[in-house]
This record gives sequence, structure tokens and C-alpha cells, in this order.
Amino acid sequence: MNTVVKFGGSSLANAEQFKKAADIVRADKARRFVIPSAPGKRFPADMKVTDMLYVCYAKAKSEKGFKKDLLAIKKRYQEIIDGLGLDLILDDEFAVIEKNFTAHAGTSYAASRGEYLNGIIMAKYLGFEFIDAASVIRFDEDGHFDAEVTNRILASRLEKAENAVIPGFYGAYENGKVKTFSRGGSDITGSIVARAVMADVYENWTDVSGFLIADPNIVKNPESIETITYRELRELAYMGASVLHEEAIFPVRREAIPINIRNTNRPEDSGTWIVESTCQKSKYVITGIAGKKGFCAVNVDKDLMNSEIGFGRKVLQAFEDNGISFEHMPSGIDTLTVFVHQDEFADKEQKVVAAIHRLAHPDHIEIEGDLATIAVVGRGMKSTRGTAGRLFSALTHANINIRMIDQGSSELNIIIGVANEDFETAIKAIYDTFVE
Repeated sequence: MNTVVKFGGSSLANAEQFKKAADIVRADKARRFVIPSAPGKRFPADMKVTDMLYVCYAKAKSEKGFKKDLLAIKKRYQEIIDGLGLDLILDDEFAVIEKNFTAHAGTSYAASRGEYLNGIIMAKYLGFEFIDAASVIRFDEDGHFDAEVTNRILASRLEKAENAVIPGFYGAYENGKVKTFSRGGSDITGSIVARAVMADVYENWTDVSGFLIADPNIVKNPESIETITYRELRELAYMGASVLHEEAIFPVRREAIPINIRNTNRPEDSGTWIVESTCQKSKYVITGIAGKKGFCAVNVDKDLMNSEIGFGRKVLQAFEDNGISFEHMPSGIDTLTVFVHQDEFADKEQKVVAAIHRLAHPDHIEIEGDLATIAVVGRGMKSTRGTAGRLFSALTHANINIRMIDQGSSELNIIIGVANEDFETAIKAIYDTFVE
């Protein structure tokens, strides 16, 4: 067995959490490659180290005094080092960071130091080799992750390592300048490493025992998901489920490497398995429910629209010309609706409306704001009759008006639009119908 393990910020927030993570690694010799995040919050009012670094660097860039902030960050790491009883001094590392902050080395460099320093500590504590992610993960000159070059470099480098710690969240351009992924990017690093070593499994350790069918902030004690496919996960992650960074799916999906979401504080729990495909039936018809608020619907009406070739392209061109991407586009015979993020659309709405009139010559345009979208996802929906009927019945009984319905031919998901104010009630109603 060859296992790659990634630990989130909550799993490495202090020395006590570090010990739990190390015990997990040491419990299985197959766990050869470790990807740490930066220290997270130790308590609710605490600040993540990454956020502390952003604040510190902002002061350095504006020529304000930042050494006090940098000292506070150093103190966070020293607490971990002391708590682990390590013979490790980071003075030289912080001297380099101070120098580079003064020279305005960049926000990516600043943010990446959280993972970099935690990687050094983790490697020392485990007795593993430390490999700086900047030396093995490549971005091209346009700032895009270069998957194939990275895989070539990383596979060659890790082939020579028995055990290694590779910090998450960042890599570098060819010239060595540090570049970060988006927030939560340590998940991506773990996936990249798993692909490079052709891991048997990629374990992603966090503070929850896998995926939950619904947001626990909305549904009290929701059921967990035992097994979920990459496609289902992609749908749920895109719609707001946040246990795993959605881009972390792609490197492992290519090699059909399963992902196991585990709880650092409850290592005995089996967590959620994310797989390419499975013959195992879901416990319920649906696998998960996720959604987002803050959408706007642009309804475009025109008689005989369905017989006008190029009408949809003309409408979408109005959004493209104004730099706005769309989320969903349900349509009828004489109506086409475009769902967009309201905060992106608000300042440009009249320009878009004017462009639609100029390009497509509609009969009428109506804009409706303050909407939310909810995705009900599940591989079991395809083989179960009446799923849509149960969904709509649940919302009717909850007195919720459905503003939009969108379902792909794969029958993997049904997406509905409701008013923002009905968002939480709708999710509870759907959960109660399919799970309770």
C-alpha cells in the first residue's frame, strides 16, 4: 500500500492536534507522504495563520511596521515546537521571511509561508524528508497550474524518497517565484502528490467524519455519506459543499485513485469514500443536498424564439461582452432564463439589458433578484421513479415557490431556484423527505 495523507488547518492548529496527526501517520507504514496545511484556529475567536500572514504582509507592503505581527506568527509556531518538545529553531526562516516581506516578495509568497513552516515542523517531528513545494509544483507563465510538468518533476523526485512532507497550497513559476492555489489549495496539493506516486488511496484528514448529506448549520445532525462518486462530489462541491476543494478531484480522478475523507479527532470513523464508480447503492435515493444564495434571473421573452437560429448565442454574447459568466440557462418555447451571480451582475445589469435588446431583439426582459439555487444530487435518482415528484411535493408542503427547475439528461441531479429567504427551509424540507 502507498497512501498520501493531507491534514487541514484545524488538524494542525496546535501541538495537541499535531500529535494526533503524527499518531495517525505512524499507525500505518503505508502513509509515506504527508501534506500539511498552515495552522488553523485554536478556538472560535482565534485567527488562522494564513490570515495573520495576509495582514502582516499588507502592512509590510504599505510600509507600515509589520515586525510585531511577524513576531506574533513566530510565537504561534514556537508554541507548537515547544509543545512537541522539538529541538528546532526557525530564526533563520523568519529572518528570510522578514527580508522578503520588506522587499515586497508578493502576496502568494506571504500566504505560502504558513504551510512552508508547518511542513518543516511536521517533517522534523515525523523524521521524514522535507520537500519544498516550490521545487516540485509548477505554474506556467500565465499563472495556471501545469499538471503534466508538475507530475513529471514530482514523480521523479518522490521516487527517490522513502517518506516525505510536502507543504500544501503553493508551488512556483519556472523562475522560482512562489504562486499559490486558491484558498483551500492544500487539498489540491494532496491530490497532485497522490497522482505522482500512483497512491492506492488519498486520505484527506479534517475536523469532520466525511461528507454530510446536508449543511449541519441548516439541518441538525445530518446523516453522513458513506460512498460518493467523483461526479456527485463535483456537483455538490460546485454548489457550495466545502469539505474538499473541488479542484482536488481532477488529478486523482484521472488515475481512479479513491479519496477517503477522515476526522483527525475521530480516527476510528471510516469517513467518506470518494470513488470513480461503484455498484454500492446509496443508503438513500439522494446522496447530498447543497446550494448557494445570491443569484439573479434574467428572463428573456420572444415569440417564436425556438425557431430563431442563434437566439441563445446572441443573448449569451451580451453577458460575455460584459465579462459575466452564467450558472444555469433553463428555457421554454418563448422564454429563456439566464441565472447569474447577483453581485457580479448588479453594476452591469443595464448594459447587459441594452446589449440583449441590440443583439437579440426580444419582446420583453424581466430581472428577478435575491434568488438561491439548490442541487439535489444522487446516483440513485436515475433508477428511482418519482424522485422529482417527491422533491416538488416536499417544497409545496413547505409553501415554497419554485422559481427555476434545471435537470441534466444524466439524471444525476436536479437544480431548483427559490427565493433567498426560502433557502434554509427548502433544504430542510428536502432532507426530511428523502432522509428522515
